[in-house]
Amino acid sequence: MTATLERSSEAGSVRRLVAGGFVSGALLAVLAATTLTAEAAVPGIAVPGPVVEYGLPVLRVLLDLAAVAVVGLSVLPRILGFDDPERTEPVMRRARPAAVTFAWAWAVLALVVIVFQTAQLNPGAVPTPAMIASYVSEVGAGQGMLFSAACALAYAGVGLLAVRFGEKVPAELRIVIAFFGLLPIPVTGHAVNSIWHDPIMISMELHVMGSAAWTGGLLVIMLLVARDRELLAGVLPKFSRLATLALVLVSVSGLVNGLASMALTQGVELPGALLDGHYGLLVIAKAVCVGLLIPFAAHIRFRLLPRIAARQGTAVVAWAAAELTVMGLAYGFAVALTTASMS
Repeated sequence: MTATLERSSEAGSVRRLVAGGFVSGALLAVLAATTLTAEAAVPGIAVPGPVVEYGLPVLRVLLDLAAVAVVGLSVLPRILGFDDPERTEPVMRRARPAAVTFAWAWAVLALVVIVFQTAQLNPGAVPTPAMIASYVSEVGAGQGMLFSAACALAYAGVGLLAVRFGEKVPAELRIVIAFFGLLPIPVTGHAVNSIWHDPIMISMELHVMGSAAWTGGLLVIMLLVARDRELLAGVLPKFSRLATLALVLVSVSGLVNGLASMALTQGVELPGALLDGHYGLLVIAKAVCVGLLIPFAAHIRFRLLPRIAARQGTAVVAWAAAELTVMGLAYGFAVALTTASMS
């Protein structure tokens, strides 16, 4: 009984350390960035109130975190493999209902975001169903968010089947639905009107998907697998290869997206705009976060991974928690970038 309580307490501490750092980092970054970029009220011009000004980015970052959790829980069975069901199935029995819960949260948050986006475009007015319907029909960001909510609901339905029938419901199907739900998210960012619009949008999509797979995979491994040394020794090398590819993809695409969006915006001149405006500072802040992730990822892969493969105790949870906290900061800055002015 005492041993069971100790293991439960240890698991709770791991969850607080890992998930707490990730969520708090994202919220801290988005609130700080929103305060930095808040525009002063101009007499005679209506502006969104503080509930919308701060509530919308907070809701957006929570939506992103829910989507990241769904993606991570979706790729988990592929990372775990199917060779040792007696060891992996107990993990998946916890992962499947969690994925459904986060999918519902994703869908609800996406719908609430649409309401707040409508309020942002109609400052001083309480959004009515007619206003919301008009916003969705006329604005691409609203249509994209509605599609994302629909994908999340579809995932919840398929996820419930997986809860009942296990891996008879293909993991690939859940992965595809989750990634489809991510695709509209970059639509809420700045539009680039040039011949490079489509390549930049594709780069943004790859950036979002790579970030979600990397962050979500690390998050669920630390929460659901880290306490089992034997299982972790088989899982982490597989994930490390995925994380390395994601790191390269996220770093390159993020840098290209930020700089290209600024360079192709009329009236914005590089490199001066990086330090002159809020948008440039946020690009730098996000780039710094990604740069900080490199030594964390390298330490886990080259220093801790050999010890984990040898079934030795390590501080991998603490290192991963620090990495996830930085990832949370990057997500917060990324959401702030979607609303910051480039001027």
